[in-house]
Amino acid sequence: MQATAYTYDSDSRSGSVLLDDGTPVSFDAPAFDAGGLRLLRPGQRVRIEVEGDGEARRITLVTLQTF
Repeated sequence: MQATAYTYDSDSRSGSVLLDDGTPVSFDAPAFDAGGLRLLRPGQRVRIEVEGDGEARRITLVTLQTF
């Protein structure tokens, strides 16, 4: 799934993304670390993996979108 980086805190390595429909979804440090990234800037296009639905939905991986 694709999204756009919205917020990122380098100290906690957590933040949020916006899905294409504008829905914000938060991610935590383990999801950020799983993608092997060192930095994330708001506006970057990212690829995410999620599990669960609705309120239980959580991001398990954040990495850069490559073409």
